[in-house]
Amino acid sequence: MRSGRMSVDIPVYDLSLIRKLWEGRVKKYRQRQKKEEERISKSALTKLNVEWQYRIACRKLKSSEVETLQCYLERSTLTQLDILPNNINKDDKEEDKKFIFELTGNKWMKLPEDLQYMTYLKEWHIRGTRIPEIPTYIEMFVDLRVLDVPKNGLTKLPAEIGKLTSLRELNVSYNKLLSIPAELGDCENLERLEMTANINLTELPFELSHLKKLKYLDMSENQFATIPICVLRMESLTFLDISNNRLKDLPEDIDRIEALETVFLHRNKIKYIPMSMSNITHLKMLVLSADELISIPSRFVDNPDIKLIRLYDNPLKTEDDEEHVSEINTDEHEKEFMKMYLQSLEERETQPTYTTKVSLNCLL
Repeated sequence: MRSGRMSVDIPVYDLSLIRKLWEGRVKKYRQRQKKEEERISKSALTKLNVEWQYRIACRKLKSSEVETLQCYLERSTLTQLDILPNNINKDDKEEDKKFIFELTGNKWMKLPEDLQYMTYLKEWHIRGTRIPEIPTYIEMFVDLRVLDVPKNGLTKLPAEIGKLTSLRELNVSYNKLLSIPAELGDCENLERLEMTANINLTELPFELSHLKKLKYLDMSENQFATIPICVLRMESLTFLDISNNRLKDLPEDIDRIEALETVFLHRNKIKYIPMSMSNITHLKMLVLSADELISIPSRFVDNPDIKLIRLYDNPLKTEDDEEHVSEINTDEHEKEFMKMYLQSLEERETQPTYTTKVSLNCLL
C-alpha cells in the first residue's frame, strides 16, 4: 500500500524584485510627504506664523524706530506673504507689490540705523524732515525705483546715486542743492526728475544728456539763465517746466527736443520765441509770460491744436500779506493754482482767442 503524500508549492522570490517593490513604495511615500509639506507651507496658517515671526524680530528695534518703520513693514510682509485683504482688487494688489519706506516730520534729523539693511526697498518717501543728506549706502538699494525727498534741506546728493540703475522717479524739490552730481546721468531708466525751488541751481552737468528715457523734467524756481545743453539732448522729454528762472532767450536749436508736448516758460524775461521752436511737431501747450514778449511764431497763434497761454504777472502784494505768508508756501500754493488752471485749459477743445490774464501772486 502506497502512502499518500501532500505536495506544497513554496514560492521563490528574487531579492532584486523585492528591493524594487520596496523602493517604489518608499518613493511614493516621499512624494506624498513632499506634496503635504508644500500644501502646509502654502497654507494661511503657516504664512501668518511667518508674518508674526517677522514682527517679533522687529520688536528688537527701538520703539521710535518701530513706529517709523511700521508703514512699510506691514506692506512688505503682506507683499512677501501674498496675504492681502479680500476687498483689494487686482489693480490695487499690483500697486501694493512695492516695498515702501515713509518718513515725515521735522523732528527727524537722521535716518533710522536699520534702514541700511533693508536693501529690498523699492521706494523712499522722506518729506519735511531736517535730515541734511542722503547716506552713501543708498548705492546698495539696487531695486529702488522712487526716491522722493522734497523739503528736507538737502545741500547735496551723493555721487553713489548713480548706482541706482532701476530708479524711475527722483524728486529733490524745495531743498538747498547747489549742484546735481554728474553720476545721476548713469541712472539710465530715470523717467521723471523734479528739482523745483532749490534756489541756487544755475546749471546741470552735461552727463544728464544720457537720460534717454526721461520724459518729465521740472526745474522751475531756480536760477537758470538758459536751458542747459543736456536738456536739449533728452530725446524722450515730453514735459519741461523751466518757469520762474532767469531766462532771457531760448536756444536756436530748441527743436532738438523733438518729443516735447508741454513747455512752461512763464515768470522769465523772454522777449522772443525762436522760429525753430515751431518745428516741434508734437507740441500741444506753450505757457509763457507776455509782459515783455515782442515776437512769437505765427504757428503758435494760428494753430488750433496748440494751446498758447500768455500770462501777465500781477505785482500787487500788500505788506500784511508778506507778513503772514512765507515765500516758499506762496510758491507752492501758486504752483498748485497753476496746475489746476492749466488742467482746465487742457480739457477745453479749443484755446481762448483772447489773451489770458492770470494773477501769479495768489493772496491766501
